Amino acid sequence: MQKVPEEWREREQDREMEQVVRTEQEQDRETLMMELTRLVQKAVRDSSWWERRGIDCSILAMAFISLPAAFLLLGSSQVACFVLGLLVMGVAHAVITVKGTHLASHGALSESAAWQRFWAVFFIEVCGSFTARAGVKAHVKMHHAHTNVIGLGDSSTWKVPFLPRSVYLFIAPLAVPIITPVVAMGQLKGQPLWAVVRTVVCVCVGVYSQYVLLRSVSGLDCGPALLVMLLTRAMFSLPYIHVNIFQHIGLPMFSPSRRPKRIYQMTHGVLNLPRNPLLDWTFGHSLINCHVEHHLFPSLSDNMCLKVKPIVSRYLKEKSLPYQEDSYLSRLCLFFHKYQELMVWAPPITDLVGIQ
Repeated sequence: MQKVPEEWREREQDREMEQVVRTEQEQDRETLMMELTRLVQKAVRDSSWWERRGIDCSILAMAFISLPAAFLLLGSSQVACFVLGLLVMGVAHAVITVKGTHLASHGALSESAAWQRFWAVFFIEVCGSFTARAGVKAHVKMHHAHTNVIGLGDSSTWKVPFLPRSVYLFIAPLAVPIITPVVAMGQLKGQPLWAVVRTVVCVCVGVYSQYVLLRSVSGLDCGPALLVMLLTRAMFSLPYIHVNIFQHIGLPMFSPSRRPKRIYQMTHGVLNLPRNPLLDWTFGHSLINCHVEHHLFPSLSDNMCLKVKPIVSRYLKEKSLPYQEDSYLSRLCLFFHKYQELMVWAPPITDLVGIQ
């Protein structure tokens, strides 16, 4: 008769022990992120303004400064000068519309809230031909807040299942300059009237300004001017699409009801590409070789992500957490050979047993 109460007591003790273990694991997970945050914050405090924002602002400034030379070169009758002008304008456009819009969406260009809003509208709407409200919501409030969570931040917006793999990977991205403003107009539904008017005006100003300058400064006719606009805006569309799918799709995806803690979510669901001089310059470190750091600390500028990279990688490896890296070519081959599995079929849900 005394065995039953004793079994109950043993079961109760087991449950209490399990609860203690879960509590300790929870505290440990929180401690990991807080400890890493303290290390990164110390590095930021010890950095000068030039390191925190100045370097990236200078790169953006140089992109704008190079544009007058590009317009003049495009007006040359010599093929070499014309091609050089095309390349300069294409690189400048990528720096402004990818690096600039990305930093502006995270408020990484200024500490002032007013200037953060201004730069977001300028880079995303005037330069990037998209709506700032929808862009910031989709990227910052969905993708970053719910990285690799099914139905929220799973990068499914980049999937076009009906396109064959060769078309999606190598041809369709060239249409990004045309698709972007069209999608932007569709995103205006449900937005306040002032936001709709602002977006339409800003997008039109950005596109029309380039067209007018190509006509007046470069001396191009209507057709060639439009063709140059398409070529310069599409010059980096292929790597732009590739980078956006390579660093998340194919990695662990999580259920909204059983998502892991932030440090596990980001270390399992984000991947770094290696250093690339061209893409580091045009897209920024936070989108290329410091993407893990960027997702852990999204408000840092590109240069600061690069500066804290050794701190983050060393800490994660010391704590036996994944620090995922792969080459551009390796990811491209993976997506080419497993296109159906990665870009068409629904992704499997990963359950991180023992750390949920």
